[in-house]
Amino acid sequence: MADSPVALVTAAGRGIGAAIARELHTRGYRLVMMSVSGGAEELARELGQTGLTGSVTSEEDLERLVAVALDAHGRIDAVAANTGPAPKKPLLDITDDEWHDGLDMMLLHVVRLTRLVTPAMERQGGGAFVNVSTYSAVQPSLRFPVSSTLRAGLGAYVKLYAEAHAAKGIRMNSVLPGYIDTHGVKPEVLGEIPAGHYGVPGDIARAVAFLLSDDARYITGQSILVDGGISRAL
Repeated sequence: MADSPVALVTAAGRGIGAAIARELHTRGYRLVMMSVSGGAEELARELGQTGLTGSVTSEEDLERLVAVALDAHGRIDAVAANTGPAPKKPLLDITDDEWHDGLDMMLLHVVRLTRLVTPAMERQGGGAFVNVSTYSAVQPSLRFPVSSTLRAGLGAYVKLYAEAHAAKGIRMNSVLPGYIDTHGVKPEVLGEIPAGHYGVPGDIARAVAFLLSDDARYITGQSILVDGGISRAL
């Protein structure tokens, strides 16, 4: 419907990103989705929405995503910024190129989207961003060195963005997933999770949808764990 809210969803071709898109679709959002694999276009055909093929690491692809949404709908109410995985290697084996690729994917992706979308949200009087981060942003893990480091920086950016834009009615938060069953369960990890099981993509999707909704209108600048209790950080 023409008066339904409009949401961008990145890395929407599968896993958590696809679950977010499906959840927002059930809540009445008009969607403009992107993924590098082509999966977002396939999902868009299924849902009757708009899908593009492109990478979150490409500024040009992000510009195209935003332009398509504004041309089609005239507004952007919500952004669900999701990404793919980062390299998982011993800490000192990670190359400079891999660190730079991770920076583009996990931090600059969000920075670039906010530069592109914030002016539209200011014109329309508000909006909300939710980033999909990781529990290791607050409890760093050598299993995820690039993600732990760069998404800790994302947490700081979320605080700064919220401080700068809350008075304009624009909010930003992150969800910090624990282990989510998208590639199978590892028994050695399962025992570390107080809940006794992995999460599923829908657990993250529902948290994202809540934070994008008016029910969360007084929540901004937060990094919210959705991890079955695995993080012990205060």
